[in-house]
Amino acid sequence: MPVVSAPVFGAVLGVGVQLYVNGVRKLPLLRDPWLHVLWAGAGASFGTWLNSFEERTEKDLHAMLAKRDEANKNIH
Repeated sequence: MPVVSAPVFGAVLGVGVQLYVNGVRKLPLLRDPWLHVLWAGAGASFGTWLNSFEERTEKDLHAMLAKRDEANKNIH
């Protein structure tokens, strides 16, 4: 996922969660708008963290696969 779209997706997801919570509680959807901003920030932060976690995990996987290939080179 591109770097810019991960925080945007997270922010939209955060606002969606708050809208869902208000809907389940049968409250007006846009009640307490500051909570929408808070959840958008939390979602954007999560999207950014998830993107960096994915990149770090992929780099670690390539390093482990290279190490495995090096260790198995003498077997064949």
